[in-house]
Amino acid sequence: MTKLLSFYILTVLLIVPAGLSAQDLPVEEIKNEIAALKKDVRGPYFRIKWFCEDGSIRDPKDPCPDEMEGIQHATYKESVRRLADRHHIFFGEILAAADPLAFWDESNQQSRLKQYQLGKYLASVDDGWILRKGQYYRGAVQAEDEQAWGVDFYKMMLSDDDKLKEHYYLLRQSLRDIPHDGDSNLAQQMRSQSKVLADEVPAFMDARIKIHGKPEQADIAMVQEFQRKKGSSLNPPQRKQLEALLETMRQFYAPMNTSALRDQLAALSASPLKDKIAAFLDDFDSKTDPAMLVPALADMLYCIREDITGLESSEDRLTVLDLSNELENILLRNTQEWKPVTVNDLMNKIYALSYAAAGAGLLEIWEWNELNPRLQAYLGESALNLSQLNAFLRYARSAVEWSTALVKANYGEVVERYSSFEPLASGFIDDRIRSSVDLDLGESVSELAAFIAEESALKNEVMDLDQNALRGLNPGYAMGVLEVINGSPEGLEVDATKIYIFQKPPSDLKPVAGIMTVSEGNLVSHVQLLARNLGIPNAALSDSDLRSLQEYDGERVFYAVSNKGNVVLKKAEAMTATEQQLFEKQERNTNRIEVPTAQIKLEQQQILTLSEVDGSASGKLCGPKAANLGQLKSMFPEQVVNGLVLPFGIFKDHMDQAMPGYSGSYWEFLNNAFAKAENLRSSGSTEAEAEKFQLAQLNTLRQAILTMPLKPDFEASLERKFRSALGGSMGSVPVFLRSDTNMEDLKEFTGAGLNLTLFNILDKERILKGIREVWASPYTERSFKWRQKYLTNPENVFPSILIIPSVDVEYSGVLITTGINVGSSDDLTVAFSRGAGGAVDGQSAETRLVTPKTNVLLAPARQPDYIRLPETGGTTRKHTAFNRPILNEKNLNDIRQLAKTVRQKLPNTAAEGQQGAYDVELGFANNKLWLFQIRPFVENKNAKSSTYLNAIAPTIDYDRKIDLSANID
Repeated sequence: MTKLLSFYILTVLLIVPAGLSAQDLPVEEIKNEIAALKKDVRGPYFRIKWFCEDGSIRDPKDPCPDEMEGIQHATYKESVRRLADRHHIFFGEILAAADPLAFWDESNQQSRLKQYQLGKYLASVDDGWILRKGQYYRGAVQAEDEQAWGVDFYKMMLSDDDKLKEHYYLLRQSLRDIPHDGDSNLAQQMRSQSKVLADEVPAFMDARIKIHGKPEQADIAMVQEFQRKKGSSLNPPQRKQLEALLETMRQFYAPMNTSALRDQLAALSASPLKDKIAAFLDDFDSKTDPAMLVPALADMLYCIREDITGLESSEDRLTVLDLSNELENILLRNTQEWKPVTVNDLMNKIYALSYAAAGAGLLEIWEWNELNPRLQAYLGESALNLSQLNAFLRYARSAVEWSTALVKANYGEVVERYSSFEPLASGFIDDRIRSSVDLDLGESVSELAAFIAEESALKNEVMDLDQNALRGLNPGYAMGVLEVINGSPEGLEVDATKIYIFQKPPSDLKPVAGIMTVSEGNLVSHVQLLARNLGIPNAALSDSDLRSLQEYDGERVFYAVSNKGNVVLKKAEAMTATEQQLFEKQERNTNRIEVPTAQIKLEQQQILTLSEVDGSASGKLCGPKAANLGQLKSMFPEQVVNGLVLPFGIFKDHMDQAMPGYSGSYWEFLNNAFAKAENLRSSGSTEAEAEKFQLAQLNTLRQAILTMPLKPDFEASLERKFRSALGGSMGSVPVFLRSDTNMEDLKEFTGAGLNLTLFNILDKERILKGIREVWASPYTERSFKWRQKYLTNPENVFPSILIIPSVDVEYSGVLITTGINVGSSDDLTVAFSRGAGGAVDGQSAETRLVTPKTNVLLAPARQPDYIRLPETGGTTRKHTAFNRPILNEKNLNDIRQLAKTVRQKLPNTAAEGQQGAYDVELGFANNKLWLFQIRPFVENKNAKSSTYLNAIAPTIDYDRKIDLSANID
């Protein structure tokens, strides 16, 4: 390590907290701070100082002694230091002042490094951003010191093989932003300059859209023509900006300088990778056709990624990564000139760009190893049938979706935090995607999708969009006001009559009329299962589609998804007579169901163990979670923990106590509230008024239940049963408390995720408090609204509680014993995330279609954090990389065997007596499978059989052969 690095720790000015602040960001305060910094001639800086090797800090006119090394740079304003100390927000970071390990910020998912990159982006699109005037503060930042720091930083980071493998994409991207004498981000600079110019000169907007959407070398001539026609009408700064843009474009599209690359290569130590790169450069000049050059560049990018850890020195690794970025720039220029004519040409281009995405770090190597043979299987053929072409398209879409999701997973948290106080930050992820091979890969896949849709007569009808990126997830139809949510949806108050478009749906989504999502999460999250069960139309769309649909925000629309996956979204006034009739019928037939309550045995007021219940207890003594888990305990005794069941009768016994502040019991208050609501309806009040009254009453009841006294004999019995069943006293064994009502897992209504689960509770008093919280949870607004919308007797909800010891699983998820969207009824759909509670809350999970002998990766995990369950209770949050799969082959074989046993035995027990598919929650600890829940998998039959939805789905002859030499136009 150099002397320069040796005293960084002494010159750190920004204190790094152990984790990101739990406090809410003071958004208005930060907005005001940004506005002030923009106007300040020193920006975020206070004054310039000398920082000497011995830790001393001197004034500018008092440099470090000759025998001592030192560097000169600015200090930070006190307000900027406070933001760093209290909220882990870093403005105007001076690298030379930063400890490299603190800057890497591993405990916070490299947040500080990512903020530095985001700050550079904001400066490029907003005239310096917080350095609008401070960029002219001489001496604040010394370029040579920043570059020296960058070189030392990368020597440190790249010497670690694990870091390089786990964070290949991030490290490679950061090279475009952190000075180190090899950095270049011309693609991003070109877009930023065109944006700034278009903001000032509206007439340039068409050129800016072209540069952002479909860039190519011909754009230089386009901008030159604009300069010729409009240049005289621009003011001097605008003319300067236009000329700077042209210079950037000329540099970006300049021919490859192989001699400069050879000079870089010459500095490398001898290695097989050096020989491969040299051979590539020797062969480069012979490949002038982009259709030959792009695949060769993709192969070289991938070779570099695979072989880089074989280089011994971090200096060599840094050189090769810079070389990799330069090769990607060359690939981006050439792929824009590759204009496929035939279907076969287009498929080969898609394959080459997918391969390049893996080489650039946008796909993990193991992901590419899964995707590669599936894509290759369809190449080199003279003809394919429509079924085969659709399969290739599905895998090609996967390459786009997985790689764009990796960008979001890396930068999403930082962008979301910054967007709360700086809206321009929301453009950063899109900018990174457009700077990559993903831009042309997405265009090429959309082009193939358009061709296949034309051949299949399968077309979306979505306003006036080019809609080939849209695909239906759940069939159904709806009419309502469209609301487009581009930012975080958490805390959003949704309206049950509206249709929502989300980047990612909130985990606690209340009833809505319809949804579209960019990040669908996974097929088996609670939100997706509820949408599937209740016939709520649900589709996936692209980022660009979401942005295009923002202009229709607030419009009343009709929305439908067919069972073949095509999508209709139109203004309500454009609805056909048939579509209008759908809603007349819906008013006459609400399809609500009544939950039977006559069989409930409220006289059972003794705590039970799992071994004392089975499927026959469901809806009588307890809810289906406990009943089915008891059934599973008898079938899989080693895979199911022992546990306790608090039956309905204990809840009702407590509800029959006198309610404080009311003349009757808790139960009487509940029934009186529903009776009064019905009186309001019958006396002419609107449904909204009646619902508002009900929600207010239920909130009063819920608050009362939270402080309800627990009966002494119940508490004593719980102590005894806890010790005998769970092997320790309350307070020594951490447990889960799961709400288990009579109004879930019905044949027509799943109720998935509507009520409360408490994680890993250890303290005795917290367990007792948790029992009250679980009893109160059915009366939350979200839970009530779902029941009120689909059940005729939502007031007759009886919660039982399942108490089971925690299992600190390494990864967990959901098994559906059928194929969802792809595959057949004999297949399995599996979705897993790391840690506890995986997949059910909508995490971007590793999703697979599992057959008796094979498994197909439908999506890799893209959730950067996860929860573990320590023995001390509570939860800890950890971070992960994506360079390894979650499930191994042993896990998959265990899942196959489990599903086989469930299919064979469960329908013949008293548990369900049903022949359909099952939804199983499970996890793995030390490769051992643990079972946590099983329920029927409920689909909405009405949506699938709807005459209208069948009518908008065309009949497709999937066996029809397509000549791959056919033109794609």
